[in-house]
Amino acid sequence: MDDNEEDDIPVPINNDLERRIADAFEVFDHAGNKNVDIREIGTIIRGLGCCPTEAEIQEIIVGVENPETPGSVHLSKFLPYVSQLITEHKYEPASPETLLEAFRTLDPEQHGFLTKDYISTLMTQDGEPFNQDELDEMLEIAIDPHTHTIPYEYYINQLMYEPEGEKNVYNLADRVEREKPPPPAASTRRLSEYLKMAEELAN
Repeated sequence: MDDNEEDDIPVPINNDLERRIADAFEVFDHAGNKNVDIREIGTIIRGLGCCPTEAEIQEIIVGVENPETPGSVHLSKFLPYVSQLITEHKYEPASPETLLEAFRTLDPEQHGFLTKDYISTLMTQDGEPFNQDELDEMLEIAIDPHTHTIPYEYYINQLMYEPEGEKNVYNLADRVEREKPPPPAASTRRLSEYLKMAEELAN
């Protein structure tokens, strides 16, 4: 399939969740051909309110990248893939309680704060390391300019703006799932199969 044929693939929007995802995608569809650069995928996903790691972003890219045009992602592949992830509540942001518990684990003496040097070492050497830009962005919000420490309960409150109602994409996904019609009862399916078989025999 060449690029022009792919551009012509219709991409039906079936519900409000898919509309939200498509709108976020189209912001980065600069050519208007239903394609975005794979380097934009992390920004799109996080802009929807999801919190994947960089490794998880790479997994998403593997799942949606077009093998015939490497480096790009078509909306027809992106939309159902990401819709399913959100419906399953993948990459949902951690709750304030979870974050507080994690910070307290790093603060066994319960001072209520962490030092800049300590958190910088953790963020750049353990787990999935932050790069310098990511670390600087975090510290800009987290550091108390008077004490030069990170009072983590205050920091969590800074982070915890949670969109209300269906501004939260996971709440929207839950509503879309609730509105799906239930599958037909087994008896209805069996009757349909019987009638179809009877029609075939009659012909």
